[in-house]
Amino acid sequence: MTDGKSQDELTRLADEALRAQPGCETARVPAIAGLPDAQIGRNWEIPNVVLGDSLISDVDRAVLSVHRQLGRKFHLV
Repeated sequence: MTDGKSQDELTRLADEALRAQPGCETARVPAIAGLPDAQIGRNWEIPNVVLGDSLISDVDRAVLSVHRQLGRKFHLV
């Protein structure tokens, strides 16, 4: 079972989780987006990331990790 979060709450959580990943201290998640056809499980995605000084390879790896990590805990309401 996952906890429901608003778009603002989930964006903040994703941003904090991304910045906590190695090499992603300057990256930023401006917003998350809902997946309209999702019926069960994670019903959101991170469509864009602002890299800052972070390398795209670090951010790619980190976004996948954040999706997996937060997707197990939270869903968008």
